[in-house]
Amino acid sequence: MIRKRKIFFTGLVFLLFFTFIDSKIAAAEEKDGWKLMYHEDFQDLLSFDDIPWEIDNYGDNSPWHVDHLDDDGEFFQIQGGVDFEKQLESFDLLRKRVSFGKDGWLTAEFAVRDYDRDGQPDTEASLTNVSKDGQQAAELSTSFDSGLIIRSTEALPSQYRVEYILKGIDYGGKRDGTFDYDDKHNGYTIDERKSNFPWKRQGDFSGESSHLNTNFGDVTKENGYYFLSIMDYENPAPHNNVFIHNHRKVGMDAYNVSSSWNSDYAVCNPKNGELYSQADEQSSNNAINGIFFAGDTFRDESIGYNSFMFETECGSFYDSDTEYSIISNAEIQPELMPEESYTFAIERTDNSYVMEMSGNFKHVGQQTFRYERDFIEDGRPIWHYNNTSEEYNGEFNSTLTFEGPHGSYSVEQWPEDSAYPDYFLLGIPHINYYEGSAVIDDVKLFVPGQDESE
Repeated sequence: MIRKRKIFFTGLVFLLFFTFIDSKIAAAEEKDGWKLMYHEDFQDLLSFDDIPWEIDNYGDNSPWHVDHLDDDGEFFQIQGGVDFEKQLESFDLLRKRVSFGKDGWLTAEFAVRDYDRDGQPDTEASLTNVSKDGQQAAELSTSFDSGLIIRSTEALPSQYRVEYILKGIDYGGKRDGTFDYDDKHNGYTIDERKSNFPWKRQGDFSGESSHLNTNFGDVTKENGYYFLSIMDYENPAPHNNVFIHNHRKVGMDAYNVSSSWNSDYAVCNPKNGELYSQADEQSSNNAINGIFFAGDTFRDESIGYNSFMFETECGSFYDSDTEYSIISNAEIQPELMPEESYTFAIERTDNSYVMEMSGNFKHVGQQTFRYERDFIEDGRPIWHYNNTSEEYNGEFNSTLTFEGPHGSYSVEQWPEDSAYPDYFLLGIPHINYYEGSAVIDDVKLFVPGQDESE
């Protein structure tokens, strides 16, 4: 009898202890008025091999159809005509859309090419479990002619915080002062010519149906990665690189350029508040571009490419009032990973978006940078901020005309009574640029909620 009482007492102590620990963990997951709704830590096996590849037949009935900038869209039809159609029809675009995590709250979108049209991928897009720094995480890998993103399965709520940890990245930039390392250039293997075939803004679309076709531009001088972005359309998936320039609300990305034109891009030194060119020797070309996309002007109307609004430790900038076309917030240090990591987060409040980045940055070490802009600030709106038509009355609408050798057409950009859902994505949303791998962990979604311990 005494022994049973002792066991019962010991069990009660353990129960109370673990209840206390659970409550502390729960409290830790509630921060600044946000309460954790979902958390993916990649401890379960990621296995997508049993999911069959599906040919994207394009057109309005495709599950991946969005608009005129689609991979078979009207934009490319007027630019390339029958030559573009010939190039597009020379391979099959294979896709998978797979939901995972608790309640299937996350979706992985894969896009690869089948050059010989035998039903099997000839390019790489993979998402697998890996062990980094003693912890299990997920590795995302792509070749230059494929794409892979992780996104929210459903539209995000009207207010939210989404965040995750980046534990490793190899999508270009310099290592030890050079773009050439590990038998690669700027993160690309250099075994063959790699181009943006068959999608480009304009020019000659004729010639052989291959990325070896010199009518299409070499991509190896441009590599990058989307740390975290908010898109303006349902069910985001990888598409051609022209497409995404018209579909981002806010985002943090890398654009690592190994050519002389990187002198057009500047980085903020958070330590002294001064800008330096990415062509400068002090730059490792591993910068974070935190951008609020403008809804009232375009940096390139020919493709509907929105203007940029930058918030940095060096000040606020618009792309129209600076000599630089990109102003980056800071530079990450990939060589410190995975022993050190970076956390990226985006919030939507009742009237603003917030971008947040934390980690060990060049020049300043461990820091958290946080930038907020109202949906409409100083008269300038964030692109397609409205989740409902009631949030917007049409005052920033415009009509762009898209012209090419084979015709023209016009599209309203932000009409009255329109509404745009928020979906987050991370990874590689291009299917004709960017090659490498990244290791991610602890993807979390928070919703408004008060920490009861406060």
